[in-house]
Amino acid sequence: MERVTGIGGFFFRAKDPAALAGWYEEHLGVTRVPTSYNETCWSQDAGNTVLAPFPLDSDMFGRPEQQWMLNFRVRDLAAMVAQLEAAGIEVKVDPEVYPNGLFASLADPEGNPIQLWEPRDPSA
Repeated sequence: MERVTGIGGFFFRAKDPAALAGWYEEHLGVTRVPTSYNETCWSQDAGNTVLAPFPLDSDMFGRPEQQWMLNFRVRDLAAMVAQLEAAGIEVKVDPEVYPNGLFASLADPEGNPIQLWEPRDPSA
């Protein structure tokens, strides 16, 4: 059976696409979409990716009408949180240490939920 090999893009609507792309680039390091085929796009490190549908009544994403949430892997959650807070971005760190790692949550300027995840080896 053929299967997909990874996520090639994540596309969503925004009130101000250029400003939002700039925010993701400045604060999370996700470079903007190239304007030509001679430029390279953002490339993620190899690692686990979860595709997890949630029930319609889940409060995981905040607003009831919110249909998605991005989860980004990070190497050092504490350093990323400090960087975001220094830029005036509110971040909520989950105090629990889970078997698979550490988590924090924030929202982009348009209110879209973002989860940061510092993976941990559950066997460690």
